[in-house]
Order: sequence, then C-alpha cells, then structure tokens
Amino acid sequence: MAPRLSLTGITKRYGDTLANDAIAFDVMPGEIVAVLGENGAGKSTLMKAIYGIVQPDAGQIAVDGRAVRVTSPAQARALGIAMVFQHFVLFESLTVAENVALGVAPAPLADVTARLRELEARYDLDVDPLQRVHDLSVGERQRMEIVRALMGAPRLLILDEPTSVLKPQAIERLFVTLERLAADGVSILFISHKLDEIRRLAQRCVVLRGGRVVATVDPRQASESELARLMIGADPPVIASHDSAPGAVALQVQGLDTTHAAERRHWLHELNLHVHAGEIIGIAGVSGNGQGALMAALAGEWLDVRGTIRLFDTDVTRAPPVRRRALGLRYVPEERLGHAAVTTLSLQDNAVLTRDELRARGIVNRGAAWRCAQALIERFDVKSTGPGAAAGSLSGGNLQKFIVGREIAAAPRVLLVNQPTWGVDVGAAAAIRNELIALRRAGCAIVVVSEDLDELYELADRLFVMSKGRLSPGVRPRDIDVQELGRWMSGLWPQTESVESAA
Repeated sequence: MAPRLSLTGITKRYGDTLANDAIAFDVMPGEIVAVLGENGAGKSTLMKAIYGIVQPDAGQIAVDGRAVRVTSPAQARALGIAMVFQHFVLFESLTVAENVALGVAPAPLADVTARLRELEARYDLDVDPLQRVHDLSVGERQRMEIVRALMGAPRLLILDEPTSVLKPQAIERLFVTLERLAADGVSILFISHKLDEIRRLAQRCVVLRGGRVVATVDPRQASESELARLMIGADPPVIASHDSAPGAVALQVQGLDTTHAAERRHWLHELNLHVHAGEIIGIAGVSGNGQGALMAALAGEWLDVRGTIRLFDTDVTRAPPVRRRALGLRYVPEERLGHAAVTTLSLQDNAVLTRDELRARGIVNRGAAWRCAQALIERFDVKSTGPGAAAGSLSGGNLQKFIVGREIAAAPRVLLVNQPTWGVDVGAAAAIRNELIALRRAGCAIVVVSEDLDELYELADRLFVMSKGRLSPGVRPRDIDVQELGRWMSGLWPQTESVESAA
C-alpha cells in the first residue's frame, strides 16, 4: 500500500533561518501521526508546505504514491488535503456559512448551511452558520475551522492545535471522531503541545527540533517526560509551588452587567468577583461564553458596563486602559495578532505599545525600546533575529512568549491573562507559568482565563467557570475533578453556597 503522504528532503529557508532541513517521513492511509516540536521547530512551515501555502526550496511531496507540486490550498483540497489552522484565514464580514462556501465545491448556500448544522450537531462543535465571523471569539473560529475541514470529506486532515478551546467532553468526542475517520482510511497529521493528547490519540510521533526530524517514536510506549525531553532536548522546568497566603483585595467586581448592550452577543450577567494580592484566580469555560467580554471590561477596553470595578479601592469602572495601567493593571489579550501585537511593526516597536513609561508626549525613547525588546527576547527565550524583527515573522509560540513577557516585565500589581500559553511548547509553558507564580509570590493579583484545564489546576488558588455570560461560584482546584468542571462548563454548577463563594 502506498503512503497517503510521503515527504522526502523537504527544505525551506527564510533568509538565514533554516525552518525545515531535509525533512522526510511517511503517513499511511488511516494513520494518525503527531508532529511534536518546540516553538520555532518548523512544524507550521512544514504543514504550510504540505497545504500549498509556501513552496519548499527543495524536496518532494507525494500523495498516494504520486509526486505532486502543491502550489495552492485549492490544489491541496483537490488532492484530498484539508487543514485546520492555529491562526485562521477568514473573511471577517462574512458569515460562517459564507466563509465555508468559499472553500468547498459550488453549492447553494442553503445546502452548505444545512450540512454545517449537521456537522455541528454531530460533533458538538457549537458554531452558528449564520453568525458573522467578526462576532466570533477565537475559540468559535477554531471550531468553525474544524467543521469547515470536515465539509470536504478529506483523505488527509492536518490539525494544528485543534483542542485548545474545547471542554474535556468535547475533546474526547473529537478524538472519537478522528479515530472513526482514521478507521475509514483518512490519514491525520496532528500538531499539539499537549503530550497527554498525543499519547492518547497518535499511533506515531515525529519529533522536530531546529527544523530537523530528531526522533520517530510510538507515543503510547513513551512517557510524557520522555516526549518532552525529545522535544526540547532537556527536562522542562518544574512548576514552582505556590502556597503562600493571599493579602488584601486588589481587584473587586460588583454586579458587572452588560445585558443592556444589545450589540454584544455574549452578555455579562451580574458578575461578582474579588481577587486578592498574591492570589491567582482561574476562569475556565468553552471559548465564547463571555470570558473575552469580562477581560475587556476589566482591562478598560469596554466601558459600556453597569456595576462597579475597583482597583485598590479606586473606582475604575469608567477609566480607560491607560489610567488602569497607571494604577498597576496589565493585560494580555486572547488574540495576539492585531490585538496584543501589530505584526508589521518590529519587536522594538511592539515592546512599547503598553509601556507608557517608555514614551514622553507620544515620542518613543528608541534606545529604551530597543533595550526593552532585547531584554524580553533574552529573558523569555524568544527565537527571533533581534529587536528589529517584525512581530509577524515570529512563530505563534514565540510571539506569545514576547507578549506575555512584555506585561510580566512591567511588574504589575494586577495582571489579566487570557490564554497565557496558547500555542506554546511544554518547556516555554512551564517557564511562563513559573513567571506567573513568581508574580503571585511578589503580591500580584492575577486573573487567568484558559481553556487548558491542566494549566488552571497548576496555577489557580480558586477556580471559576463562565457559561453564557454567567460566573460560577469559586472552588479550590483540589475540591473539583475535571469531569465535574466539564459539567460546570455547560452551566450545570450548584446553585447553593456549598462551594466557596465568589463574592
């Protein structure tokens, strides 16, 4: 039987950076192969070459035993290849159904919509075909991409971090779906930084480091620590303990409500929350249930709210972000491209976007900006060509390290972080989590929104869940297991004070 996909000597260079170095491996029909590597290892470049987005400088791609030159995604789809991207390529002003219709064989929009509803219901992906993309959260966009990929009945399905925004039950259901697809002969390339997922799903794991294949292993026979060592060439950092007592209330939210704002899809309903100095609050939930709206309200990006937000006894409900930063609040938003960073600007320029102290009357201190960017690159191990590199030239994980590092390095008194380690490899994720724990130890009050439940269990002193704009009671991580937390993510939490109060 010929391999469904065969790669031979795939090489791609960007200037002085060798992104892919003579990569070679096969994927058989019905095989699930994981591609594992740290940030900047060349995984995304390789997948883009397979999908026709970039052209390799050397090497050969064969599909079903026949050498091909994949020059575009349209040609890839014609060959039976579909891809779910970590960073999405979507038309913001169109609906979900209209976006999907652009990537499939011509068909009446009503037929596309009906098929989307069928797939959405079958795989529990919760995407409204009539919703416009600009109103979707990052998580909803990812679920939309999964449905879109399945529309074409692919023979090779490439998935780049597909589970980062799904609740535990939905992840397991997706895995069952992928296994059923594989049983039907569909080959799957699966990129994930979650080593437990790779061990659960994949039959084979190809490990990349520095653009090269350094190992091919059966992940079911390897431990997570062994996979981590193969990926980063060393043991990942150990997560520090964090059991110190919290201090005074630093951030207090009372009756936060946005149900009057008809233009918002996900309203906030009478939220109450307090966060102490030296405490990490974790907020779980399926993306699109109000987490982004809550963080925008706390950060000062959304001022049309009712209720009260107080920082250190100062009412900041109507205060813009610059005023809140002056009081010590910093914010890492969910969407790194276009929100947290400007991709066309250099790292030097991006370093000062939220560092008001490096600007005077609108004029940037260029030397200070360069030193700031260089310090972030070194401290957070950001793989780049230096402070002059465009933000858009970095891999997703390296840009995430730079953005999180920018806000951590500002020594915040209150830090809001939405998806701190999204798309970040296991070593860098551990380093970021340890930085957050160090901030907590220094007395910072931290609110972490994450779809990575393992991350929340590692970091949080108290856990909350958001569902349909409502906030659950708080609970200590040791008092609730993952399956019960998954039930809460459907809004099924106790309506009593049997768990720790959020107020």
